[in-house]
Amino acid sequence: MNNANDMTKYSLRAWVLVLALAPTVLVGILLGSYFTIDRFYELEQTLIEQGSNIIDPLAIASEPGLEHNDREASKRLLASAQLNRSPLVKSIAIFDRHNQLFVTSHYHKDFEIMRYNGPLDSLRHTEHQTIGDVLILRSPIFDTRASGELQLAASENEPKLAQTGHQEPLGYIALMLNKEKTLLEYHRSAVAAFIIVLIGVQLNLLFTFRLVKNVTQPITEMVRVVAKIREGKLDTRLDGNLIGELDLLKRGINAMAGSLSEYHDEMQQNIDQATSDLRETLEQIEIQNVELDLAKKRALEASRIKSEFLANMSHELRTPLNGVIGFARQLIKTPLHASQQEYIRTIERSATNLLGIINDILDFSKLEAGKMVLENMPFALRDMLDDTIALVAGSAREKGLELVVDIDPDVSDSVSGDAMRVGQIITNLVGNAIKFTDEGSVLLRIRQVGNSKDKVTLRCEVIDSGIGIDESQQEMLFQAFGQADSSISRRFGGTGLGLVITKRLINQMGGQIGFKSSPGDGSTFWFVLPLNASQFPIGGNQSLEKLQGSSITLYEPRELSRNMLLRRLESWDMTVIELKDLSALRRHIREQRRSDYMLLSNQGLSDETELTELLAQCRPLTAHLLLLDDNPLPHLLSEQGRHLVDKVLQPPVGDHMLGRNLMFAGGGEALPAASLPQTMPATRHSLSVLAVDDNLANLKLIDTLLNELVSTVIAVNSGDKAVAQAKNRHFDLIFMDIQMPGTDGITATRQIRQESLNRNTPIIAVTAHAIAEERERILGSGMDGYLAKPIDEAALKGVISRWITRPKFTHFDLHTLNWELCLTQANQKTDLALDMLRMMLDSLPQTISQMETALEQYDESLMLTTVHKLHGASCYCGVPNTQKLCQEIESALKRGSSVAELEPEILELLDELSKVESAAKQVISQLSAEISDDKQDRFLQTPKGA
Repeated sequence: MNNANDMTKYSLRAWVLVLALAPTVLVGILLGSYFTIDRFYELEQTLIEQGSNIIDPLAIASEPGLEHNDREASKRLLASAQLNRSPLVKSIAIFDRHNQLFVTSHYHKDFEIMRYNGPLDSLRHTEHQTIGDVLILRSPIFDTRASGELQLAASENEPKLAQTGHQEPLGYIALMLNKEKTLLEYHRSAVAAFIIVLIGVQLNLLFTFRLVKNVTQPITEMVRVVAKIREGKLDTRLDGNLIGELDLLKRGINAMAGSLSEYHDEMQQNIDQATSDLRETLEQIEIQNVELDLAKKRALEASRIKSEFLANMSHELRTPLNGVIGFARQLIKTPLHASQQEYIRTIERSATNLLGIINDILDFSKLEAGKMVLENMPFALRDMLDDTIALVAGSAREKGLELVVDIDPDVSDSVSGDAMRVGQIITNLVGNAIKFTDEGSVLLRIRQVGNSKDKVTLRCEVIDSGIGIDESQQEMLFQAFGQADSSISRRFGGTGLGLVITKRLINQMGGQIGFKSSPGDGSTFWFVLPLNASQFPIGGNQSLEKLQGSSITLYEPRELSRNMLLRRLESWDMTVIELKDLSALRRHIREQRRSDYMLLSNQGLSDETELTELLAQCRPLTAHLLLLDDNPLPHLLSEQGRHLVDKVLQPPVGDHMLGRNLMFAGGGEALPAASLPQTMPATRHSLSVLAVDDNLANLKLIDTLLNELVSTVIAVNSGDKAVAQAKNRHFDLIFMDIQMPGTDGITATRQIRQESLNRNTPIIAVTAHAIAEERERILGSGMDGYLAKPIDEAALKGVISRWITRPKFTHFDLHTLNWELCLTQANQKTDLALDMLRMMLDSLPQTISQMETALEQYDESLMLTTVHKLHGASCYCGVPNTQKLCQEIESALKRGSSVAELEPEILELLDELSKVESAAKQVISQLSAEISDDKQDRFLQTPKGA
């Protein structure tokens, strides 16, 4: 990539110059260097040959003078030789066998460099040596007469005289030659080579520039023309005659410009046509937009009318249903013969079914409109499942079905989410399984498939042995108002909305749902649901150490129930004696095998006498006898049998309930709720209650129900009368209808809060409205609670019980500390609400100190950390003002606001925390002892059958 970028930085002209000049210059330099160096070696060799031609004859001629020590003759010989070669020879010297100077042509100051440095006998032939700008040749002098024969030998390609024998030389002659002429010739050759190379480069440069002119200028012109064409000047053309391929390129560019011009003209025509069409389309769209706007307004109006219709429908249907269901339940309490009891129960069931249909339609409408708001409150999973299964267990019992709830011990019990909607999902799926199963079993299995710090993921399966679903009909299963078969609704009833609502609720919670089924083999519906992990332990966690090591005899003929109970008991480290049928039980009795506990099912026993006898036989074999009463026949257990057992439990039995009843099994007998005689409560609360409702039937019903629960009830049928009563006397509790002619419930509440003796009296809204927005509006108007129509006696008891234990504080605002909101956020767990409030109270001194320090030092980081922690705690403690201020300050700090800018809000929060601290201390001091005692009583005095 970098090489490509470097290449594009240079122009074509530069590349042509470089590629044309570089080879020529390189070749010229190489050739000039070669011939110059070759000339130098040639001159050097010539000089050596000339010196050899001089020194070899002198070596022969010098032999007599050296032998006879005739210096004069030798000097004349050397002088004559130097005179003949005076420009070339600088000096000649003869050295004897002792390497001493014998004679020289003339004295030379550097004659020492002519002396041979090695042993004389190693000089056997003529040798040369270059020192600086002189060449020195040395040749040995032998005694030719002693040899008798002279022979010419060649060494190193130099002719010389050699002694055939091994006699020592008489000496040697040294010749110093001048190299100045040779060097001058060498320099001349180098200069000539340089001049030739330079001339060649200039000629190459001349031709190169000519080439550049004929190539790059046309290309530059082509680039300019292409740039104009790109700018839209399509009439631009290239002119002139060019060489070779450049002329072809010129013609191609001109042809391309012509084609582009034609395309441009055609495109402009198309654009003009498209613009005209678009203008017409836009005019049509504008008309459609006006129509759509009108249609949207009509749709919004229709949606508003639909919402109002649903609210009114809910109110209008629930109002008469309130009377029907309420008085039907009141009639059940009166002495009636069997057929009348059955008629009244049929009326009550039919009205309840109708109420369920209304609720389904309202839920479906809210899901369709996207207005279903899910809560995120901590709750105990197993307690919620016990309450939910209790609603459908009666239906399973009536059909003789085995209903089993199998919860893995690893499943977390303390979770956070919308408990009511999770219960609704379980109710729909289990209720459907019971509805479409004529015989066999329905199994609810719950496993934990994911667990992290903040999330708990559950997989729930509802497995039945019912009619199953044909594959061709399965895709209709999750459609609104649709069921697998048109005959289903006629045979089993229902609207077909249950599964639709269930699927949409699960999807809104972030889960998944699916099923598998085949005709005749039953169905398995499963769903995976992520829930938040609760920060606080919730539910009846109990220590089961007392049961560890104990023995228990389990008799349960039904396999699913038996296996589930067996796993549960063994997980508590109990030794289980498993009895699978009645014959095994009778054999166990005959063998008189004792155990600490006996847990017996009445399955397989249809006779009252047989069951009583069996219980009487089992009683001596155990200290604690518990009966699982799942028989659809009423009054199967005789009066005598009731006194034989310690506990009577109705399956399916939850983990907590089973464990608690085993540990406290010696407290006497208790019957299932359905079997208890319906009697008036032994005592009523000493309370004065005001009931307000414009509908006389509903007013009479709530008056009747309240008179059974409290000592004094004042019933009025209008908001004006309620305000008048509130001004004249104090009430402990006010039940206020919302939709009334004249002064409605909200207006009446506002007037009571402003001027009356009941400014701080709890006011509970009693309304048939079931829309979430209406409920929020009611609670936001100053009312303290909500009771939906039709009024359920248990719900009414719960409201009264909750509010009579409410802290009696009157001097601080409910927005500072709202105990009801705190209870709601704790899933109506009073002890949990107190624990969370106490934890927040304990942390307030440190929180206030850190906030004051951050405010003094303008430390945004410390302030954000402290407020974030306080915000998390305030979400579970019923302190709306604190929660609101924390949210505002935290959001502003995250947006980059400084502590100085938020100083007013921070000071307001600090002032609010002081109020919260004072209010929390009062609430905790008023309730701690009472809640602690009540909790202990409920735990130690658990009623039988609970």
